[in-house]
Amino acid sequence: MIKTPVCDIAGIKYPIFQGGMAWISEAKLAAAVSNGGGLGIISAMNADAEYLREQITLARKLTDKPFGVNIMLMSPFADEVAKVVAEEKVPVVTTGAGNPSKYMELWHGADVKVIPVVASVAMAKLMTRAGACALIAEGGESGGHVGDTTAMALVPQVCDATDLPIIAAGGIADGRGVAASFMLGAQGVQLGTLFLVADECRVHQTYKDKILKATDISTVATGKRLGHPVRSIKTPFSRSYLKSEYDSNISDAELEQLGAGALRLAAIEGNSEKGCFLAGQISGMIKKQQPAAQMIEEIFEQTEEILRSANKWVK
Repeated sequence: MIKTPVCDIAGIKYPIFQGGMAWISEAKLAAAVSNGGGLGIISAMNADAEYLREQITLARKLTDKPFGVNIMLMSPFADEVAKVVAEEKVPVVTTGAGNPSKYMELWHGADVKVIPVVASVAMAKLMTRAGACALIAEGGESGGHVGDTTAMALVPQVCDATDLPIIAAGGIADGRGVAASFMLGAQGVQLGTLFLVADECRVHQTYKDKILKATDISTVATGKRLGHPVRSIKTPFSRSYLKSEYDSNISDAELEQLGAGALRLAAIEGNSEKGCFLAGQISGMIKKQQPAAQMIEEIFEQTEEILRSANKWVK
């Protein structure tokens, strides 16, 4: 059985986190992942304190295992959901799209483990000094908001820059990705795209079908002009948005507005024309729906087999 310091930090059986995906990562999915031995994560997304508290309460009814909350720091409700995490004493908080330093004292006072998502060595060093207990190094292969550096290049550089345990994210959907992450120096992994097709994930079936039918070239990164690229499945919406990025007659403000509400249209309504279906480059490897617990078990069975046979290439 594979056990790393990440398991001890989060109180989990397997060193695997479920990504915090807006409109997708809610209590039912988080509880299923936690019950399966990983760390399920509720996304606070752009919702307010009341929504998050309701989700935390529901998760506690569905699992007695640890789970976490992901806070997108660009949210207008970041201050109030940060307080909810502390008041509810959620075991782990992960953060993205910003610097969580101003909340560190609050969370540490409530014994909340803080594990920020980082996309650069500079941010990894900053978060280490700020008091994070681990870091999620997320490569540009991921779905949703992404950086430029791939996980293959980012993870070892972040590992070299800090003594904190590193959780690799981006381009991981099976045991091969987990084993590779360990070889790069990571002590755990975070998966998002794979859990989109978990039986317990509430995302619209059209969304799941797009993942299941994807190939290796089915995703595109848009939003680079605005400084915050987003990776999604190629659809009429993403192609139109990408074209608009190169139109100098469209202002940045207008470009931002083009994407407003598009993720909800995909996740909740399954709108193939106007929805933005966030997904990572690993989508082409995902071919079946199954329970989250079964996904986790299969991944780590494969990881163990790969690591046991790794020396066949070394004479």
